Amino acid sequence: MEVFSSKTLLIVIAFSLIITNSYQANERQYQQANTLFIRTSCSSTTYPRLCYASLVKHANSIQTNRFLLTDTALNVTLATVKSTWAMMSSLAKTRELKPRETAAMKDCIELLSDSIDELRKSINEMSRLRTSNFELTMSDIQTWVSAALTDQSTCSDGFEEINATGDIKTIVQVKIVQVAQLTSNALALINKLATSHG
Repeated sequence: MEVFSSKTLLIVIAFSLIITNSYQANERQYQQANTLFIRTSCSSTTYPRLCYASLVKHANSIQTNRFLLTDTALNVTLATVKSTWAMMSSLAKTRELKPRETAAMKDCIELLSDSIDELRKSINEMSRLRTSNFELTMSDIQTWVSAALTDQSTCSDGFEEINATGDIKTIVQVKIVQVAQLTSNALALINKLATSHG
């Protein structure tokens, strides 16, 4: 009886290992397909490395779905704009700024606030996207994301115009460049989604 039990146990263990290895192999293939989809989709954006780096951690939820990819890109962009807005609001309160830097920072904070609103509207519209309203809704989304990108560029230009120097200019420009690049990538993915529907 014990010999039979040992053999049975060995068979069960061997079978479990085969199932587990098979599952892990399938899981790896699934992950590879998801990350390849993100890499391939990001290759059509202006900043493909940033696109991939910002989205690959969401590969399991995106899978190989173009809509989910675009929606995630918008949400990642919105989160980054919000954190940049908060950082700049904090800087404006805690740093000694020259009058022209204060004005540029105030404008920038307002522009980023507008950018947040525009990105929120575009995310809300993504949730309403249907076959029946696709073209009109996509056009609205493209318009709002383009407006958000314009706001970010205007913010950056404001610091260029006043010839701000030092770490404030560097901090602002690094953050605004990153935000603008994410927004540009999201817009490229939106445009790709728009053309893939037709």
